[in-house]
Formats: sequence, C-alpha cells, structure tokens
Amino acid sequence: MDHHWESTNIEADLPPFAVQAGHDSDGAPIYVGRAYHKGDVVVAKIVPNKHQAYVAWGGEEVNKHDFEVLVGHHYHWVPDANGSVPPGAVSCGLTSLGEPLYVGRGFHADSLTPGKVHPSQGCLYIGFGGEEVSLSNYEVLVRN
Repeated sequence: MDHHWESTNIEADLPPFAVQAGHDSDGAPIYVGRAYHKGDVVVAKIVPNKHQAYVAWGGEEVNKHDFEVLVGHHYHWVPDANGSVPPGAVSCGLTSLGEPLYVGRGFHADSLTPGKVHPSQGCLYIGFGGEEVSLSNYEVLVRN
C-alpha cells in the first residue's frame, strides 16, 4: 500500500494531516517523518516547536534539515515486540542492504517517540538525548 510522504524542511510549516506519533518529554507533539542518512531511508522524529528533526542511526541521534513527513488518515498504532510487525505495517523505506524498516514508536524518559523497527535486529530504535536507544516493546504504525 502506498503512503503519502511530503518533502519539507525544518523552516517550513508541516503540511495538513501530518501524522502525529506522540510527544516529547515536555509534552510537545512529535510527528512521523523519514529522511535519507548514509544510504538508508529511516524514520525521522519531527519536533515542530523546537524546529528540529532527528533520525536514530549508528548509536547516535542525528539532526536532519531536509526530510519527508507522513500525511493522511486511517493510521493507528498496534502493540508489537522483538522486531515483529503486524499486517499493514507502514514501511518508511530500506536500509542500504535492502532490508525494510517500519514506523514504530515507544515510551522512553516521559516521551512517546517514533523510530524505526528493524526486524533483523529485533527492536525499535529511537533517537533521544543525542543517542540511539533500542526498545524491545513498542507500537507499530498500520493503515487500514
């Protein structure tokens, strides 16, 4: 199933119907994005009130200036764990080796943060506080 991703950058307003993923530890909303990084297409967390977007990659949380934001309706979150994803899971893209990555979110340090479900590594990776954090229990974005 195709999903609609709109290109934007951190200076621009988010497009209408951007998909909200959760909230930062201060309560600010976070939205679902994706960005290119070192040959991978990975989930980005977009934090509009801080004019920031980040990806988790290689143990770090990396700031991104240009990215795409997921827009649309009929998305919901389904609990999963250990690298598994349910039917209808939203793929954000591929690793440089061709493995699909999926949109997930998890609780960490009073935040509900989006990240990439990496099936072969058995976890969700999120960026938080400058680091890449792995979570074995998470929710996966699906569209019906």
